[in-house]
Amino acid sequence: MTLIGKPCDISPSDITPKQVYLDRRSLMLAGALGLLLTNPALAALAFRKSPFSSRDKPNSLKDISHYNNYYEFGSSKSDPAEQAGQLKTHPWNIVVDGAVEKSRSFSLEQLMQFPQEERIYRLRCVEGWSMVIPWIGFPLATLLKQMRLTSKARYVAFETLNRPSQMPGQAEGLLAWPYREGLRIDEAMHPLTLLAVGLYGEVLPNQNGAPIRLVVPWKYGFKSIKSIVRIHLMETQPQTSWNLAAPTEYGFYSNVNPAVEHPRWSQANERRIGEFLRRPTLPFNGYGSQVAQLYHGMDLRKNF
Repeated sequence: MTLIGKPCDISPSDITPKQVYLDRRSLMLAGALGLLLTNPALAALAFRKSPFSSRDKPNSLKDISHYNNYYEFGSSKSDPAEQAGQLKTHPWNIVVDGAVEKSRSFSLEQLMQFPQEERIYRLRCVEGWSMVIPWIGFPLATLLKQMRLTSKARYVAFETLNRPSQMPGQAEGLLAWPYREGLRIDEAMHPLTLLAVGLYGEVLPNQNGAPIRLVVPWKYGFKSIKSIVRIHLMETQPQTSWNLAAPTEYGFYSNVNPAVEHPRWSQANERRIGEFLRRPTLPFNGYGSQVAQLYHGMDLRKNF
């Protein structure tokens, strides 16, 4: 197995092309009033650079915000950008319950009190495309450590907002809504596992999972659930949306593994959005040196 070396910091000038920066500044100025009115807690993001960042050059903000899988807004890659503007993301609360001594609800304002980081992560989708995204957020472990977990907290289940009036894809029968995902507790507590509230120095666009989403960079993108409203600690492995819909195609673990083919296509290579040529897919999406030990002794073909 080929593993990457340790991640490192890179300077802003290395990751943000000048024109992208200028375009972003114009967008921020034009939208500043709207942000203050609709999401005052996130009108400005304060963050530090993270040593967990990839060395890869990020995709443009346009690519990241206009080519998305977000079936709550439609199955086409362009549907989220076209349909997600109607989603109201403030006020917002996340309930944390289950195998904890006391359930708790966190507002978005409370979550923003956790120290924020920018992390440049690769995102690999099961269909064979990938991106590099400069997320802003905080480790999921930071939130879970605020709770008194019981000995039964072996898994973490996540649930997306269910609001068909603002998420038109939920009116269709593609999946059983609301969208659900899950992790093993050691995966959830791993420092790479992020709760993201922004990207490219801005609040998350609705089509990218606003106002808060999960990012698990060594797994296929569908594991990184968007618009989270509930985090449930539990003893048994939770059911997940795509595993329920197509169990032979989408397993619970869903680690990026080029040696395991999807029933309808190969996972051996990928095409990064914005590039013409394909590149080899890396085991664990290139994060093997950080996460491979989580699966020591497991059959990763059986536990796909």
